Amino acid sequence: MTVASAFEAFREHLDEHHDRRERIIKTNRDVTVASKKVIFLLQRILNERTTDDRALSHRAAAEAKAKLAEIRVLLRNVTHELQGERFWRYASNISGGLQEYIEALSLAHYIEHGRLVSYQEVKEDLRDEAGQPLCPLSVSDYILGVSDLTGELMRLAISSISKPGGRTKASQISSFVRGCKSDFETLTPHIHELRKKQVVTSQSLRKIESAAYTIAIRSSEFELSPEMLDHIMSQMAASGDDRGQPEGAEG
Repeated sequence: MTVASAFEAFREHLDEHHDRRERIIKTNRDVTVASKKVIFLLQRILNERTTDDRALSHRAAAEAKAKLAEIRVLLRNVTHELQGERFWRYASNISGGLQEYIEALSLAHYIEHGRLVSYQEVKEDLRDEAGQPLCPLSVSDYILGVSDLTGELMRLAISSISKPGGRTKASQISSFVRGCKSDFETLTPHIHELRKKQVVTSQSLRKIESAAYTIAIRSSEFELSPEMLDHIMSQMAASGDDRGQPEGAEG
């Protein structure tokens, strides 16, 4: 082999590497955007006022699952690019999208089942129609993905607290987030970036507890029954929605 032919082979190898990397980065970007839309979809549906909270949760989870299936199609486009040792070479280029997908999946799972989705359940979810893995799943991507769930649960707790039964839901979410923070704390020395996410989890937990504490203080001041307090807060929230609309606007 001549020097010229050797360099030609190197050039082709580098071109192939850069083209593959760009395809993976594009897919990562698409998966991230689509996963964020699933999270927004879940929050929007759960903010609807209803007399059947359980049915609303099932509808939200069902719609989210349909959207998550569409995201898996995006991942399938680069499955062949991430086989074997290639995954570890390009892991940093797909990691962000996987974590965002896991966050959306874990939120839908919590809404439907009231618990954290397991590592094995995420691995089973990341398969195509034939049951073949779409890509390897590292433990760090799983942990970092589910740790982001606490921020979305904080938003859910705050938005739900003015609804009938919302204080109970906020209390349940608070206990769940507190448990996540405690369990993840032991992993911070082993997983890069988890310490920063733990700070965000602590902030989310404080916001939930602060909101619940404020409601508890107000209810004790006026000696209101839980049912009456739910009714008053629901009326206040509805009035706030009406004031936020232009005069003559329809809901």
